Amino acid sequence: MPKLERIEEFRKSVNNKFNIYNSLFLSLPYRNIENVGMLIPLLMHQADEGLKSGKNPLEILDAFFQNYAKIESEKERIDFMFSIIQYVERQVVLYDSVEDAAFPKLQEHSNSLTIKDYAQMVEKNKSWDEISEKLSTFSARIVLTAHPTQFYTPAVLDIMDNLRSLIVDNKINEIDVTLQQLGLTSLLNAKKPTPLVEAKNIIHILRNVYYNAIGELYSYIKEHIQKEDFNNHNIMKLGFWPGGDRDGNPFVTASMTNQVADELRTTLMKCYYHDIKALQQKLSFSDLQELLNELRDKLYVTMFNVKKVMGYEEIIGPLLQIREILIREYNSLYLKDLDQLIDKVKIFKTHFATLDIRQDHSVHKNTVEAILKQQGVITENLEELSEAELVDNLLHKNFKLQHENFEDDLVRDTIENIAQLKNIQSKNGEEGCNRYAISNSEDIYSVLFVYGLLRWCGDWEEGKIPFDIVPLFETMNGMATSENTMNGVFDLPEYKAHVRFRDNKQTIMLGFSDGTKDGGYVKANWSIFKTKENLSAVCGQRDIKAIFFDGRGGPPARGGGKTHRFYAAQTKNIANNEIQLTIQGQTITSNYGTKDLFMHNCEQLLTAGLSNDLFGKENSISKEMRQLMEELSELSFAKYDALKHHDKFMPYLEEKSTLKYYNKANIGSRPGKRGNKAKLELTDLRAISFVGSWSQLKQNVPGYFGIGTAIKILKDKGQLNEMKRLFQEVPFFKALMLNSMMALSKCYFELTSYMKDDKEYGEFWNILYDEYLLSKEMLLLISDFKILMEEEAVSRESIKIREAIVLPLLVIQQYALQKIGQGSDHLELYEKIVTRSLYGNINASRNSA
Repeated sequence: MPKLERIEEFRKSVNNKFNIYNSLFLSLPYRNIENVGMLIPLLMHQADEGLKSGKNPLEILDAFFQNYAKIESEKERIDFMFSIIQYVERQVVLYDSVEDAAFPKLQEHSNSLTIKDYAQMVEKNKSWDEISEKLSTFSARIVLTAHPTQFYTPAVLDIMDNLRSLIVDNKINEIDVTLQQLGLTSLLNAKKPTPLVEAKNIIHILRNVYYNAIGELYSYIKEHIQKEDFNNHNIMKLGFWPGGDRDGNPFVTASMTNQVADELRTTLMKCYYHDIKALQQKLSFSDLQELLNELRDKLYVTMFNVKKVMGYEEIIGPLLQIREILIREYNSLYLKDLDQLIDKVKIFKTHFATLDIRQDHSVHKNTVEAILKQQGVITENLEELSEAELVDNLLHKNFKLQHENFEDDLVRDTIENIAQLKNIQSKNGEEGCNRYAISNSEDIYSVLFVYGLLRWCGDWEEGKIPFDIVPLFETMNGMATSENTMNGVFDLPEYKAHVRFRDNKQTIMLGFSDGTKDGGYVKANWSIFKTKENLSAVCGQRDIKAIFFDGRGGPPARGGGKTHRFYAAQTKNIANNEIQLTIQGQTITSNYGTKDLFMHNCEQLLTAGLSNDLFGKENSISKEMRQLMEELSELSFAKYDALKHHDKFMPYLEEKSTLKYYNKANIGSRPGKRGNKAKLELTDLRAISFVGSWSQLKQNVPGYFGIGTAIKILKDKGQLNEMKRLFQEVPFFKALMLNSMMALSKCYFELTSYMKDDKEYGEFWNILYDEYLLSKEMLLLISDFKILMEEEAVSRESIKIREAIVLPLLVIQQYALQKIGQGSDHLELYEKIVTRSLYGNINASRNSA
């Protein structure tokens, strides 16, 4: 019954409301062009009917311009298409606002388990002490990234926030005015944002959403955990990559990192100042006012002067003193309000979010080589040293380094950045910046190079480096060798001592995005799963707590999809000390962009951790099922690998997709590929632009390719019943397949069906289309579903509406690509159309890249 109630609520609160406000929005004039909004529904209908009847975008739009819009001039047609794009991308903003506004009501009819539900459920089956004990030590960390699909400016985010409130209250007149404001407000960056601008955009969300949301979440947990001395202020932690993630981003410099650290701290001081000011109005008692005034004045100075820094004790000390007086002298009046602020200070301290540092292993290798060469240890390269000699230098030799003494810009900046980390910790506290992630880790040197660089450049006491060194295993080879890598570093007494100094914990990052790009959807996810089991065992044998940090993107192809389902499906063989994951792209606003969304999804992460820890033994995978997973993994990989090595694979992406246009869009500061090779290679390609380009084509290849072939081969071998059992009995496999169904649901091959007749790419397009059809057929077969996402009616309806909204945009994009292929005289304008159409498509999908 709740399912029917929820879909009915969705139709009432989302579908119907959007139709009402959308009709209001489409009637607004925009840039003095009449009737553009009125023509959009007609264009949507013509596009839908035309594609279904086999027409290509060129035919559909030319007929539309001639028969309905009555526009003959090509230049006027181009102007009209730009107007359509501007309307549609704002329709997406409107739909996002309507859907987000309906979220609380939709949750009333959902089956999502909350902390409160667990309390009631466990009382019947288990001791509540087991749950409360777990919550007292468990934590989840969401790490916000600035990958180039999160580009709403603070102005637009504020409009969305206002719209959500107005929609909840059905204030039609104010909605009308706000929609006019939306129509006149630019949704785009005028130029590529700097890492500092990206950081400020995300910090805007920290200040306006997460600061209060985490405080309320903590109060909610404390209220329901039934444990008076609950004191786990690390239960929900924030990480931050903008300004610290320098992997392939030449614009993230040491100076930029320092500025972002200052921005995080000063913004937090503003939050504290605001709360103190509000609290002061309630605590009007004379002997408290002096303490509050003094604290408020100090905070005020730190808000605007980065050189003035307040330590954690300077903030928490007076608040605890005020608490004692309040209890002793004033009957604990407003104690709850004061305690909520004290909890926030204990959660955020002086850092707000932990600024992670990330760099590629190859950069560290070059930096170590440059240092050893400058110090006279080698003359040319590291190959001159034996393994023992190189390890000895990294673990034991001490060098005095000045970054100015190095010629290479990247080497110089790497040294300068590591040298300043101690200063950042002195200002923001150790938690302000204490993790260093290494991309493309494949051997012990990925860890040891960073260990050595921290020793040489960090000016810390010997053996006491206050940094977690986090290898990121993201390629198939990296995952395959990860066990040897971690055993190798743990065998070194110096590194083992470092781990003990870091509370006997080892954080290990797994990269879903590059793993999928490298190995295909099933093999990448299965390899990550097995890698976690293996590394859990490696750490467990040495009494080290393994903490897995998942580098997840928005869509299933990059580790996204239903996050709670993924974590709840882990087995007892995977360490469950913390949940850590990256939140990026549209996922920042779509899953964590409002207080209600943030609190719900964070609670879902925590309950997934509880489920995994307390009931994870039920998720064990039998030897028979594991063998089946292995076969599926290898069969699907073989199919994907053949596609990856097809001679048309990269040319198809370059010539027929939007790949080359990602770099032209003013979305993010980071280049679209690693390195400067003239010929584009898959290994250099960013997973975001790779997955995103397939999404723009509505083909979503990385999210399913190979699954259909693999299942069919096993079915033809008489293993269909085993496949059905795998889907029903193994939560990990079911979660994987359900996420793949989401990717398939967002496919629309009719959009590009004209390519099947292309002399050069027709055969390749048919390979993609055949596997799409087969994957859809096979997934429905093993799940016994009649339609994709059968159990997720609301998500399915949401996807359907979003895809309909952007259909005119998709047709316009393909039309422009066709015109470019024909060598139009307006080439530059058509290229701009392709670039501009990226934004609305990305936002509509909410997890497309």
